[in-house]
Amino acid sequence: MTQTIVESKTKTAIIGFDQPFCVIGERINPTGRKKLAAELEAGDFSTVEKDAVAQVAAGATVLDINAGVVYNSNPNPNETEPPLMRKIVELVQGLVDVPLCIDSSVPGALEAGLEVCEGRPLLNSVTGEEERLEQILPLVKKYNVPVVAISNDDTGISEDPDVRFAVAKKIVERAADFGIPAHDIVVDPLVMPVGAMGTAGLQVFALVRRLREELGVNTTCGASNISFGLPNRHGINNAFLPMAMGAGMTSAIMNPVALPIGPKKIAEKRAEVEAAGIILPEAMDDEAFVQMFGMGSTLPRAGKEMEAIRAANFLTNNDPHGGEWIKANKVPAKAGEEGRGRGGRAGGRRRRA
Repeated sequence: MTQTIVESKTKTAIIGFDQPFCVIGERINPTGRKKLAAELEAGDFSTVEKDAVAQVAAGATVLDINAGVVYNSNPNPNETEPPLMRKIVELVQGLVDVPLCIDSSVPGALEAGLEVCEGRPLLNSVTGEEERLEQILPLVKKYNVPVVAISNDDTGISEDPDVRFAVAKKIVERAADFGIPAHDIVVDPLVMPVGAMGTAGLQVFALVRRLREELGVNTTCGASNISFGLPNRHGINNAFLPMAMGAGMTSAIMNPVALPIGPKKIAEKRAEVEAAGIILPEAMDDEAFVQMFGMGSTLPRAGKEMEAIRAANFLTNNDPHGGEWIKANKVPAKAGEEGRGRGGRAGGRRRRA
């Protein structure tokens, strides 16, 4: 069975056909996050720290690190991104012990991350574009790391799945020329939005099967791409991920965290409840309130996508005896009842003399 080994200083993650699905947390990425981008340019890493810890707590197996900020003070990413990548990698690996995925379109930033990253990170990414192959594959060989291979080339992204397969095959073959084995290639077959292309799901499921059976490689994707532009994106994602896993996909770059409910939404809901004449206890705090009305939580927690993945791991026997499923769904003990058995008796059931 194909296995891609990714390591931190103390922990190993295995991406493989017979392994639990590998969740690569995507939150440490300033793309589309203006607040985070501004913080990073100002040297404020507080959100990075929070996102790192929250994603691991929610079940991320690997953390993706992207430092793609276009500074207002200097718009040249070749100058600004390498030192920022180095700083974020050092910071994150000092906070959490999961392996990292070094993610950038700037080769200098990729190497900066590789230079300071402990263990064996995943590199994200190489494409079938000739210039990119010549820039990235030597780095993969030099640092002996696995790499994400994205199925587009100099002609762009094809809507034809056969073309995307051919690009993936080309990358695997070119990697072999550098002495890079197929088990160190994790192919991203490129998930199209199902709202724009009704066959997008069917295409990626068929592609994943071919990549597994014909090339023997592991696979990944940007999971939320499938639901782009649609209402109730979590509903689409929750169905897509187990189906992709069933087709043979072994990892995904995704957000494992359900974002907390903010004070604005809580205030709006409280006003709605009050207008309906519902009287609540004066001592009810915000967390109890949002729980009561099924709004989620005021704290970061594992998202519904993680629930779907854990269930799929159990159903595919990649969670033997359901240990992880049971652990994730165990009801926390109430204060003062820790260590008590059924009925709240200390020590549990006693034997009769």
